[in-house]
Amino acid sequence: MKKIRMISFLIIATAFHFSACKSETKKEEIKESVKTEVKKSTAAFVVTNAKNEINFTAYKTTEKIGVGGAFKKVDVLAGGEGNSVKEAIHNTEFSIPVSSLATKDSSRDYKIKKFFFGIMDNTKLLSGKLMLNDDTNGTAKITMNGETKDVPFTYTIVDNTFNMQATIDINTWNASAALASLNKVCEDLHKGADGVSKTWSEVALNITSTF
Repeated sequence: MKKIRMISFLIIATAFHFSACKSETKKEEIKESVKTEVKKSTAAFVVTNAKNEINFTAYKTTEKIGVGGAFKKVDVLAGGEGNSVKEAIHNTEFSIPVSSLATKDSSRDYKIKKFFFGIMDNTKLLSGKLMLNDDTNGTAKITMNGETKDVPFTYTIVDNTFNMQATIDINTWNASAALASLNKVCEDLHKGADGVSKTWSEVALNITSTF
């Protein structure tokens, strides 16, 4: 009987020990998760907290009719903080998911994603870095189709709003094959009054960050 009691006691004690260890492990896990929480920025201006609008205008037909669109998401990879708008924008590194493209026409969105960006290398993301050279001019390093090119832009800062404008030529990134692919699938839609189907390599960019 004493032997049975002793065994029962040992089982209970062992169970309590493991239960206590498990409890301590959970506490440690909770502490660890608290430690790894991302600290909120204390900077006065933070790009990720701003309202960021990335708009573009592409062109079709010989008459050069504009077709507007936007990217609805941008991720800041580095920088993007400062005590002024200019300081926050300067040296910001970013990436833009191609999947966030929107032109208010789902059929057009599908064609651009599949037959334009889908033809390029590294098709899922566009990325870059913004550098402000002086009070009105800057340079964007934009990576597309596996190549990085410098794009000059002009910008203004009014109150807490940064706005930049630039014009790019798709062929600069050796993307003529992607452009031809898009023009082929949109051949009839890109025909003008002269019956010629044309998709321009020129694209206008208009980017705004409102803090």
